[in-house]
Amino acid sequence: MKKAMREHIAEVAKEMAQIPFHGAIDGLESNLAPIVRAFPTWSLSEADGLWCAAFVYYCCREAGFEIPYRPGECKTCHLAACLGWEEFALSDPRIEYHKGEDVFVPEAGDIVIYDRVFENKEHDHMGIILEKRDHSFLAAEGNINNVSGIIQRSIDEHIRAYIRIPDGYQYKAE
Repeated sequence: MKKAMREHIAEVAKEMAQIPFHGAIDGLESNLAPIVRAFPTWSLSEADGLWCAAFVYYCCREAGFEIPYRPGECKTCHLAACLGWEEFALSDPRIEYHKGEDVFVPEAGDIVIYDRVFENKEHDHMGIILEKRDHSFLAAEGNINNVSGIIQRSIDEHIRAYIRIPDGYQYKAE
């Protein structure tokens, strides 16, 4: 089995973002079934317009990271929610969690959680960093107006946190 690598998360995320995945838009039926399938208590209609975190999970799994959809560290929800990712990262000491205001240089394959991007809420969106630039980065994201894509984001007050899953990470329930 090939070792899971952050660099591979970025490659997979870029490829998946360009499919593109989408919810029910412009008279088209949703093609989110491969993403939603990982969450047995979730349906396509429930996911519609709310699947950015599930997209991140799907990309991590496709890149070889074996993480359960609801790790024991997730107390509030599963990994189809941004808050679930934050709970997971904060509770597993092997995973790096950096607040947006911390001195941290994100790299390809790091996960980013945003506050107040689409709604005036914390944990309202997330994506996977593809490329760091001077004061911004390119990210692969699910659910940009219910479509996946690649977008340039400024490094600003909307960055809640960065999550770095170490290369070779293997989840082990206790």
